[in-house]
Amino acid sequence: MKAVERWRSPCVQREVTLVRWGTFGQPVLLFPTAGGDAEEIERFHMIDVLRPLIDAGKIKVYSCDSVAGQALLGRHVSARHQMWMQNQFHYYVKTEVVPAIRTDCKSPEIEVWAAGASIGALHSVAMVCRFPHLFSKAIAMSGTYDIRRFYDARLDEFTDEFYVSSPIHFVPGLAGRHLDVLRTRFILMPCGEGRAEDIGESWAMANVLGRMGIPNRVDPWGREWHHDWVTWRKMLPQYLTEWTK
Repeated sequence: MKAVERWRSPCVQREVTLVRWGTFGQPVLLFPTAGGDAEEIERFHMIDVLRPLIDAGKIKVYSCDSVAGQALLGRHVSARHQMWMQNQFHYYVKTEVVPAIRTDCKSPEIEVWAAGASIGALHSVAMVCRFPHLFSKAIAMSGTYDIRRFYDARLDEFTDEFYVSSPIHFVPGLAGRHLDVLRTRFILMPCGEGRAEDIGESWAMANVLGRMGIPNRVDPWGREWHHDWVTWRKMLPQYLTEWTK
């Protein structure tokens, strides 16, 4: 069962879309790649390979537009606006998307799993690390975590809004109750080692998490797996099947 909901977001100041596939099960928020929209995962057949889990009532899959990624790719806006949008996007997920998911699940306290590939992996890790009271697990596939190279800005031009939304940068400064809760969560980072993959990004993120005592694992898939939907369509059903047994 597919459902589409649209509204004007006060956080990102534009119309947004949230799509759901399934009726019962663990909610999984699957972030699109780069500038993808909420239905990208359906067009690239990810829903097809997740269909057995959806139909069995194991998971409900949600996806939202990659508003931050669209801003990052949109060279007509300033780097400062792109950084602002990344932070606002995360608060849109926290204050608008998660409440919509909980309402749909008829469970005001249900924890969400995050997942995504490439830039979507960055957002899935950020969700668990920024909001561990809302997100309990992440499957971050073929992730890119230090994205400063994508901005047309000098290092001294990066704003606080960027650094508080970039997990590889803000996690080392976490402390107190926030960190205590985060240490009960889990982040999985599978990555191929073939064309256009850089597993070093995942290892760098894992080192930051590990130094802070945050449970995580990098799964290397080898050189035959490329930075491509073929890889991610193989990875995600495998891990979600394991997690929902």
